[in-house]
Amino acid sequence: MDRIVGIDYGKKRTGIAVSDPLLIFASPLETVPTANLIDFLKNYTQKESVSLFVVGYPMDLHYKPADAAKYVDELLVRLKKNFPSIPVRTEDERFTSKLAFQSLIDSGVSKSGRRDKAAVDKVSAAIILQTYLDNRK
Repeated sequence: MDRIVGIDYGKKRTGIAVSDPLLIFASPLETVPTANLIDFLKNYTQKESVSLFVVGYPMDLHYKPADAAKYVDELLVRLKKNFPSIPVRTEDERFTSKLAFQSLIDSGVSKSGRRDKAAVDKVSAAIILQTYLDNRK
């Protein structure tokens, strides 16, 4: 069954999340160096059937693209070029890092574990993907 991949793009690191096969739940998968993102996704899509990429899109409080949106726009072009058969959607990513950090606190992760930005990135990707899954119904 197909899965949906959620992406929390960053200049240094990118968080990756995946849906379950029934497209109900999002789970953190991995945090990869951004320079290796396309290769990681190529390997993943060879092992798993992916029907969609959902990319977090940085917006400001006035629902306008934030400064970091230009980097995400470049990623969107690269995804469409490297994966022409997989559609790409964007999802507002405002506050996902704060929500991810709070989620780590709520799940009992230690202070040192919460300082691990890679953990925050992949949980952020899961929040972005879960928001998409919830809103599509």
